Amino acid sequence: MKSICFLSLMFLLGLLAVKGYAADQPVKKEIPVKGVVTDTQKQPIAGVVVTDGVNFTQTDEKGRYQLVSDPAQSKFVYLSVPADYKAVVEKALPVGYYARIDASEKRNRHDFRLEKREQPVRNFTFIAISDPQVRNEKQLNRFISETLPDLKETLKQASGQEAYGMVLGDIVWDVMPLYAPYKEAISDLDMTMYHVIGNHDFDLQYAALSQAENKDEYGESVFGDNFGPTDYSFNVGEIHIVAMKDIDYQGAKKYEEQFIPEQLEWLKKDLSYVKPGTTVLLNVHAPTANSTAKGGGNARNAEQLFEILKDYKAHIFAGHTHFYENRIVTPDIYEHNIGAACGAWWAGHVNRCGAPNGYLVVKVNGDNVSWQYKATGRPFDYQFRIYKPGEFKSQPKYLVVNVWDYDPAWKLSYYEDGVEKSGVLEAFADEDQDYITMKEGKVTGYHTLHLFRVRPAEKAKSIKIVATNRFGESFTQTVDLK
Repeated sequence: MKSICFLSLMFLLGLLAVKGYAADQPVKKEIPVKGVVTDTQKQPIAGVVVTDGVNFTQTDEKGRYQLVSDPAQSKFVYLSVPADYKAVVEKALPVGYYARIDASEKRNRHDFRLEKREQPVRNFTFIAISDPQVRNEKQLNRFISETLPDLKETLKQASGQEAYGMVLGDIVWDVMPLYAPYKEAISDLDMTMYHVIGNHDFDLQYAALSQAENKDEYGESVFGDNFGPTDYSFNVGEIHIVAMKDIDYQGAKKYEEQFIPEQLEWLKKDLSYVKPGTTVLLNVHAPTANSTAKGGGNARNAEQLFEILKDYKAHIFAGHTHFYENRIVTPDIYEHNIGAACGAWWAGHVNRCGAPNGYLVVKVNGDNVSWQYKATGRPFDYQFRIYKPGEFKSQPKYLVVNVWDYDPAWKLSYYEDGVEKSGVLEAFADEDQDYITMKEGKVTGYHTLHLFRVRPAEKAKSIKIVATNRFGESFTQTVDLK
């Protein structure tokens, strides 16, 4: 009898121990999220891709969708806007494609309205803007007085095409209250402005959602309140456009440039709805393929990203480094790590590599893209800088040319006193002189690869440089030596 009582007691204690153990484990909370997607005339839209950042579904013939979401992981439910429609836009920001998931409710109902296009879009303008990175009112005023007027002039030249802007992160510099005046500043732009989260766009107090212990307090929350989800996509014409976070934030300015596995899985699912061979514009903050600066700043698991993109024609747009570097990763993957809007953190008018403050203007024609860097406050044809002998301090006897948007498809031609001399321009790596001058002689050790030099003949009086990009567009500058 005693042995039976003892065994019963042990069994009961075991059950209590198991229950106690289970109580210490995180409990996955599942919330049904459903709704209807219609156009502005209340007509249902079938086949719209809907996601909560983890799970995916598509609307049925009545525009209905349903997901089961874990609010500890999924903070938004949102659409991948199809090409025949566009998101409702307010003050230049797309607001009609996402909604917050309310974890306090047993179920969520979120309906969406999209604006139906009158006709298909084949041509449009896409503008990539990296790192406004304002930390105070003075820097915000420079963005307002320099970058925005330049953007408006560029948009006037877009020939009435639809225009989309993508800010590639570091909208602010750890100062969350500046989101509001920034949004007010861009509110009258004649384009739809999308945003990527950068390392300086996280709330310093908290780690990223994937690392946060309290899933109600996480680093992306304020960004989300202002701009929506961090990983999302939409379609314009024949192009699939994706924005993704590639900053794994640990809090207090500590982070690693990388995609977490769940994000890469999200991208796989997102692209499963996109026909292979489609042109994809992927927008991130940290680059993936830089070779200078020992690859510093690159996302650590970029090879996994490239594997996912291999069946598409991909252009990756990145910021973060405050220097300009183009990289052809594969014949179908091209990365543009562009110069920053703020240059070298608003110290002057150039980036670390000598590229001027500016942004990249991408022209889309069907499934083809072409691009040209636009220097702030400069004409469109300002695509390189010439240093006469003696001006580039480390190369005193050489004429130096800095071609910031250079890639191997460019052709550079050199003329002395009207006579072309083929093959004399030599590529070399060095620190740009304009950057050193701007920093009052202080060097950082960063050597850019888009520099070229030639030693002119002693009797040469006039030098002409003609730079022709991969699209056959030629840009010319002439300097007098005597």
